[in-house]
Amino acid sequence: MKKSLLILMMVIYLMPALAQEGNIYNVLAYGAKGDGRTDDAPSLQHAIDACSEHGGGRVWLPAGKTFLSGPLQLKSNVELYLDANAVLLANPDESIYHLSAFGSNEGEGMLWLWAKEARNIRLAGMGTIDGNGVRFMGRELSDSYELKPVTTFDPRPHVLTLIGVTGVQIHDLTIREGAYWTVHLVGCDDVVIDGINLLNNLKIRNGDGIDIDHSRNVRVSNCHITSGDDCICLKNRREYAQYGPCHDIVVTNCTMTSRSCAIKIGSENMDSIYNVSFDNCVITRSNRGLGIQNRDEGTVTDVVFSNIIMDLQLWSDVWWGKAEPIYVTSYPRADGNNKDANWRFPKGETHGRCGEVSRIYFNNIVATSENGCFVGGDVIGKVNHVYFNNVKLRHRRVTNYATGMADLRPCRDKQMTKIRKYDCWYSKVTESKLDIETIM
Repeated sequence: MKKSLLILMMVIYLMPALAQEGNIYNVLAYGAKGDGRTDDAPSLQHAIDACSEHGGGRVWLPAGKTFLSGPLQLKSNVELYLDANAVLLANPDESIYHLSAFGSNEGEGMLWLWAKEARNIRLAGMGTIDGNGVRFMGRELSDSYELKPVTTFDPRPHVLTLIGVTGVQIHDLTIREGAYWTVHLVGCDDVVIDGINLLNNLKIRNGDGIDIDHSRNVRVSNCHITSGDDCICLKNRREYAQYGPCHDIVVTNCTMTSRSCAIKIGSENMDSIYNVSFDNCVITRSNRGLGIQNRDEGTVTDVVFSNIIMDLQLWSDVWWGKAEPIYVTSYPRADGNNKDANWRFPKGETHGRCGEVSRIYFNNIVATSENGCFVGGDVIGKVNHVYFNNVKLRHRRVTNYATGMADLRPCRDKQMTKIRKYDCWYSKVTESKLDIETIM
């Protein structure tokens, strides 16, 4: 009896060492159940911490298990690896999410998987990260879910938020059902996202795919993204001004579907966005195709969109956009009293202003849509040097929604403006060139 007790005590004492095989840390050996019912966050965090403290390696989630989990902090030099048929599932208990995804601004969701000021973080494998999004929604509507009423605190968790991380790799995973933003890169440098399936519910509002925020040297390739909100969005949020401009971004070989704008720059942009390339992509059933939506004092310059095929259609006004294949705008942000209004304008100001959009290039674009393109700014020359080369627009009606309008939200003055339905409409734009063929 004493011998058995001694052996048991030795096993418990040596559990961390036994859990490590080389530099692989099996979360089951750290007490994770993987039964889909038990919150495994303490065990998963223990494995992540041990891995990082011992110089790094792989935290392994084995095949065939569902690991329900509350918030997890990722650490430097750790690879979170999910085997085929392994699922990491967000705990739907709203009360356990306490850390805001935007610091002092608690109005736009909480952290689930996150890291801050770390290095060399990798997420990979053939498994699935599931944000359990519908569990955080209200009533289902025709083409969206209602948002639950909130005041200053929104408990919906973002799936993955990386803040000030250098050296990020996300490979091969399926990431699905985000309740809010899905992959949010804040102030990150040297990022590779390759070969992932990012499959959000198309009815979930604010369900962005990949948000590249104050980040640089980012490469996104070979991804399939479905997203209720923007599939890929570049921005500079005011909460993270210390991380500087967003620049040197490449997106290629991706397929996308969105109820909002498939590829968007803005609307939050208090700094500068420049040196950006989107190439060789296909967009289907989206409410807007390629959008620059500058609504703050920042600038957008030197952006190239090339070799892109789009099939667009109108959705309800819950979603921003009016099926514009191409949309390039700079208008001052709307004044408002929404839950995070204090974060929308520079400190001490109550009215916004918008910056220049210039040197924007569209090459070899083919679009089928219910509506035309729109390029415009609040004053003459605010938007300038916008070039269209071999752009082909084909008109096709597939819904009964009204067309012939461009959506300017979130604009301070008018929210909609009339445009020619099947063409490209310019407003106060200078130094630009059109090579557009419209097919009726």
